[in-house]
Amino acid sequence: MLDFAGTEECVIIAATALELGVLLSVADQDLESFARNIAQLKSYYTALSSTKTNTTPKKCHILGLNLMYLLVENHLSEFHSELELLSSDEASTSYISFPINLERQLMVGSYDEVLNAGTHVPDPSYTFFMDNLLQTVRDAIADCVEVSYKSMKMDDAVKMMKFDSDKDLIKYIQECRDDWIVDGVTGDLCFQPPSGGAKASDIPSQKLIAQTLSYATELERIV
Repeated sequence: MLDFAGTEECVIIAATALELGVLLSVADQDLESFARNIAQLKSYYTALSSTKTNTTPKKCHILGLNLMYLLVENHLSEFHSELELLSSDEASTSYISFPINLERQLMVGSYDEVLNAGTHVPDPSYTFFMDNLLQTVRDAIADCVEVSYKSMKMDDAVKMMKFDSDKDLIKYIQECRDDWIVDGVTGDLCFQPPSGGAKASDIPSQKLIAQTLSYATELERIV
């Protein structure tokens, strides 16, 4: 358990140092370090809540990044638990309202709005989490597309999945959808049919009947 017997100033200094650690973790794209710094920071934020200072200048920024992290990791129950700890003033800041709106859009399937949100993040430090979230959203769109269409024009797919160019989409296909086929003549995307259960016509009924009769004959002979 952390000891907060020191002065309020010491607690603020320690919290500020950990906040810088969080931002450095994001810059290094180190999620383990990020989660570790956030876990330690929560104790200092709790300690500060009972002081005159009450908060730090970067608190909402850091808490907003944590909400983005929880969205990316799909820890939705923890996401909502964190929201309950926020004051109305904190929740109304751009740092906090941004991930709140993202979560709502994800829940109703407004993927287009989620993809567009990447162009107006409240701070550049949010970009790392948005890139990860956009990948998740693109995967969800791709899942829907490949079961809804037999083929699609390349330009339409680029627009739907919010890629900047055909090259970006091709790179995505090579890395994540190697079963998609690019038609060498038309340039259209062709999707492999999803695997499913056997149809009735696929069942070798005559063979099964013959086997069953054979088993019955053998049983009669044994008895």
